[in-house]
Amino acid sequence: MTDEARPGLAPGTRGPSGTLFAALYGSLVRHPGHGPGRDAYILFHDRSLAMGWLDVLWGMNDAGEEHPLAAPGLAGWFQVGVAPGPLPVQPFLRCAGDVLAHLGTLDLDAVQVLLPPGPGPASSATAAWFGDAGPGTPVRVTLDSGQDPSIPAAAARFRERMAEQTVFACESLGVSPEPKPPFDDSFWNGPPRHAASFHGTLAEWSVDAIGWLGGYAAGLCADAGVPVPVLLTVSRLGPQRTKGTR
Repeated sequence: MTDEARPGLAPGTRGPSGTLFAALYGSLVRHPGHGPGRDAYILFHDRSLAMGWLDVLWGMNDAGEEHPLAAPGLAGWFQVGVAPGPLPVQPFLRCAGDVLAHLGTLDLDAVQVLLPPGPGPASSATAAWFGDAGPGTPVRVTLDSGQDPSIPAAAARFRERMAEQTVFACESLGVSPEPKPPFDDSFWNGPPRHAASFHGTLAEWSVDAIGWLGGYAAGLCADAGVPVPVLLTVSRLGPQRTKGTR
């Protein structure tokens, strides 16, 4: 972890308005002979730059493979500053997944993403990419607004809106405990307290599909007027292995 995290954006753009934070949990088996010179921070920076996302979709902040506040099983974590506008959750998680795939073979169990407040609306226009992904994977999707009661108040409406897309087929609504996120409560609006969990089937178990769902969930929160950062946790309940790892 770097000594001081400094989000940045390209000259002439507006400064960061929020923080995207992702923690990926699972078993990471490192590739033999991988050199120690390029860690998760450097790899995330280089991959962001190669894809044209650095200082466009986000400004580099911090990343690592270990965190003192993480629950067991952390494979890597990533933190960026984002400018005003729709949250780039899908490319953010894709970049994080590419970094871990470069380091080793990841069997992904869960992803946590802190979604700062951002503009809506939620859109299902890009869901067709996942239309022929196969039978899907059973998952639990939990949204938590910390000390703010916005998420439970909007949960029934969220379930209705989820029927408008095909990436995640929601089957039931409830509340399930999730791991505490690997950051201090003051970083968002913690501790986790006001949550709703949606059980169902994700079109495919991949960072792409989870990222798409994260962007859609952020839009739902914006539409509902949720005024605080929301912690999204997507946990695999079925046996499928992660798609797209080496």
